[in-house]
Amino acid sequence: MAALTVSVLVPMAASVQAGAANPAHVEQLETTRACYACDLSGADLSQMHLIGADLREADLSGANLMEVNLEGADLAGANLNGANLTDAFLTNASFRDADLTDVNLTQAKLYFVNVEGATLSDIDLTRAEVVGTPISVGGN
Repeated sequence: MAALTVSVLVPMAASVQAGAANPAHVEQLETTRACYACDLSGADLSQMHLIGADLREADLSGANLMEVNLEGADLAGANLNGANLTDAFLTNASFRDADLTDVNLTQAKLYFVNVEGATLSDIDLTRAEVVGTPISVGGN
């Protein structure tokens, strides 16, 4: 019976870790502001200053990016599905070909953001400031 208990607990432990940010990648981002194709899914990156950060192809799905400064950051091809960017500062950031499905951009500042080819489904732009960025409420 003990062997059965162990074999049941191991798969459960593995499923808890699925989708969790890689701690080494979080540390790399904090120290270098460069984390190409990193796993930052579900990470708490709130209030970080990531000015000019290289986050191309990074997995930021479900990440907490509240009040983060991503001025000039490159997030081309990144997965931000379900990420929280409430009150984020995104001046001159690039989200080219990124997945922004279900992203919360409440009160975010989007000034001259590149969203060419990005998936922009179900985003929340409540009280967001959008200037020089081809995102609008409504339409097709």
